Amino acid sequence: MSSRWYPIYQKGNPQLRVFLPNFWMKLVKLEHISMPSNKVNFKISPQMTKHDVKNYLEKIYKVPVADVRTRHMLGKVRGNPFDRGQLVKEPDYKLAFVTLAEGESFEYPDLKIKSKNDERYDNSTEDVENARDEFKRSVQQDKQKLRPGVPTFFGL
Repeated sequence: MSSRWYPIYQKGNPQLRVFLPNFWMKLVKLEHISMPSNKVNFKISPQMTKHDVKNYLEKIYKVPVADVRTRHMLGKVRGNPFDRGQLVKEPDYKLAFVTLAEGESFEYPDLKIKSKNDERYDNSTEDVENARDEFKRSVQQDKQKLRPGVPTFFGL
């Protein structure tokens, strides 16, 4: 079922109207699973079928698809942080595991955008290391006072 609103009546030739389904796909990288280079995971609209996913990728993105497997996932149920005693359920979703045709491979894009703060962070690592070394040296000077049999917390 589509969430788009279409006019009931439109002047002109009715064959010119195009009704588009409300399908969407989101690329998902599962961190805890290592995947071959020809397998891709998508979070898809719950109304989509395997055939819809295959046609969507082949017709719109011109990606050759060998196999599609889908799986319904239940949303997590947890306690409501604002009202004790009530449970809140996240919406259910559907996953599509797509196998690309032989010889095809997929590499996840690097979406990290460099900013000025990253350069500052990269430059500050040396300063942090230097400060850490100085602190270790100053603490080790205190350790030179060897008092056998006395715990360290008595070193005031």
